[in-house]
Amino acid sequence: MEHSEIAGKPESSQPVIPQQQESAPFEFGIYTLGDLSPDPHTGQTASAQQRIREVIDAAKLADEAGIDVFGVGEHHRLDFAISSPPVLLAAIAQATKQIRLTSATTVLGTADPVRVFEDFATLDLLSNGRAEMIAGRGAYVESFPLFGYELDSYAELFREKLELFLQLNENERVTWDGNFRSALSEAEIAPRPAQRQLPIWLGVGGTPASAALAGQLGAGMALAILGGDMQKFQPLVEAYRQAGAKAGHALARLPVGITGHCYIADSSQQAREEFYPHYAYYFSHFMGNERPTREQFNQLTAPDMGLVVGSADEVTEKILLQHELFGHTRFLAQFDIGAVPYAKVAHAIELLAVKVAPVVRREIAKKQADKTNL
Repeated sequence: MEHSEIAGKPESSQPVIPQQQESAPFEFGIYTLGDLSPDPHTGQTASAQQRIREVIDAAKLADEAGIDVFGVGEHHRLDFAISSPPVLLAAIAQATKQIRLTSATTVLGTADPVRVFEDFATLDLLSNGRAEMIAGRGAYVESFPLFGYELDSYAELFREKLELFLQLNENERVTWDGNFRSALSEAEIAPRPAQRQLPIWLGVGGTPASAALAGQLGAGMALAILGGDMQKFQPLVEAYRQAGAKAGHALARLPVGITGHCYIADSSQQAREEFYPHYAYYFSHFMGNERPTREQFNQLTAPDMGLVVGSADEVTEKILLQHELFGHTRFLAQFDIGAVPYAKVAHAIELLAVKVAPVVRREIAKKQADKTNL
């Protein structure tokens, strides 16, 4: 079978995606990768058990504060605590009431789509219909040798397994044949989720082809902006929407979410002083870059740059600037990188919920109302 086709599935068939009309409230979320970094002040590293407990506590707080979405990432190495997002999200589901739960992201190319669907469908049942999934190729490649896949097949694996996953999401019985797993013949796909289908986003970094694929499939696009001039990401959003429109999807059914590193404190100076040592370690160790100087860090947090750090007012202004550039409907913040203490993560969550979110939602709603009245 060709990688651009889904066996037994008509080209006009569309997956259920996270759909937000322009009038819907702007959504805020928190996500974590559960990195196990040494504290830059003490040199001590939290255990995986402690990090997982802190992640659950953060999710509970976010839920109580009215945050919309909570996500957990996936890594398969000793300096990360989370390798199985649906297992941890299931625990979070039992500790929360209304917050939506998503992976951030599921490395679909090295997983069995049938098992992934079963896990997230079970999560959806446990959480009373709150499960979502961000599917991605993965920025790290440790899962390829670990699960017996060749890096040479990186793109083909993801495309084929994504197409199979979308078919599993639509159909109770599936007949399918591909290149990277055994064929399915009228296979029963169970359990079915509480929602009609699981909402699916595609994680996109800096690759126009990934953005175009998300648009072609009519899936939501979760665009990672981890730094740099924000304007350089506009072509990715344009590629996504153009591909979606060409495939026959309405723009209102093509939601864009922005994800990225973020930190909020009571003042601009406090935010930068507290976050810099944690970010500097994470930036060099996990992102493969030279450790930034404080001056370079300050440049990365400038108003037109992608690193979202500052007071509540500064963060509000940056998210509104992003909305001017991208017209997105969701912002997901990663606060806890580089061993930021839980108490400071908790305070940042509270500031996001109480001081940032209401202003951003109000300003976006006002802008949309003004546009409607023109």
